Amino acid sequence: MRAQLSYRTSFAADVLANVGIGLGEFATIYVVFSRTSELGGLTVWQAALVFALANVAFSLADLVVGHVDTLPTLVRTGTLDAFLLRPLPVLAQLATSDVALRRVGRVLVAALVFAVAWPRADVPFDGRAVALLAVAVAGGAAIFSAVFVVAGSLQFWLLDGREAVNSITYGGSNAAQYPASLYSGPLRWLFCYVVPAAFVAYLPVLALLGEPGPAGLPAWLGWCSPLAAAVLWAVALLLWRGGVRHYTGSGS
Repeated sequence: MRAQLSYRTSFAADVLANVGIGLGEFATIYVVFSRTSELGGLTVWQAALVFALANVAFSLADLVVGHVDTLPTLVRTGTLDAFLLRPLPVLAQLATSDVALRRVGRVLVAALVFAVAWPRADVPFDGRAVALLAVAVAGGAAIFSAVFVVAGSLQFWLLDGREAVNSITYGGSNAAQYPASLYSGPLRWLFCYVVPAAFVAYLPVLALLGEPGPAGLPAWLGWCSPLAAAVLWAVALLLWRGGVRHYTGSGS
């Protein structure tokens, strides 16, 4: 972290680049939703809350474990073998091997959008709202962290599949930024019960608004983000351990 901050111009440029990406994504959502009074059951500012929560959760996960997707490079350079020799969990070493502070830029964009959207979305700011926001941010970050680990685990078998697994991580992030009610039935179930992107922001926002939610996605599920994260982490850790055994040959 000190090394990144010591090159202030480079660091500022990286942060501004991430801010630009976040602003571009929000501009897309704003243009789409501002053309109508309501889309997918949400107004433009209610959709902005979905965007903000999804981006905060994804950015925090990306900050902590986003570099797990560099696993193929670690395998080719032999760095992963050095991790395996140490008496520490490989995943913990990998997660703490780098902290890309430039990703804070997207958190800043999400915080700004949230601050602007909240008073315009007709949501009361009370103890229930604060508790639900805390659950949503913690659960959403945990969900995306697990998604990163799942994607990293798959690369033990697909060493040249970085672009393919990025469709899971960044595709899940993109899906979480939009109301799940916009998707057709099969896609809605996919982004709720297979890749639980709907638990990150859409369902918590429905719970905040007191809306019933579309078929198969009741709004009370917005309180269940930590439960969805726990289930996904159980799957992610099983895949990770299987991938490590595959890499070391201990499973043969």
